[in-house]
Amino acid sequence: MTTETRSNESQITRGFRELVAEANTAIRTYSPEEAIDRLDEDGVLFVDVRDAPELTEGRVPGAIHASRGMLEFHIDPDSPYYMDEFSDAAELVFYCAAGARSALAAQRAAEMGRDRVAHVAGGFPAWTEAGGPIRGDDTSGSQ
Repeated sequence: MTTETRSNESQITRGFRELVAEANTAIRTYSPEEAIDRLDEDGVLFVDVRDAPELTEGRVPGAIHASRGMLEFHIDPDSPYYMDEFSDAAELVFYCAAGARSALAAQRAAEMGRDRVAHVAGGFPAWTEAGGPIRGDDTSGSQ
């Protein structure tokens, strides 16, 4: 490890684990079973924040794709990347590949003013292990 690398590492005062832990205390976390029960409820929008290559594993039926890297732009109606689907949702339920990015996404959506946000503990693998329905790897219309 070079001296430059060590000095860059020392600049980090809060790592991703701490940020995810803080997000988990600030927002609601659904167990996969609780999330599955919410799937067919009116006004609930599932949001897949995984990156596009990860979508080949399948998706939650009815979920929209809004990658974590573009989420703030997709939520903000003043953004040229705004997604209309966000305007109709009473509750946003985020999920990712393990539960970390979705916790951060839900926290950020709450910080932007969305008052009903949650994420799925364990992400998409936990969803499938709990018997949650999935749709195939059709990535058309993904953002």
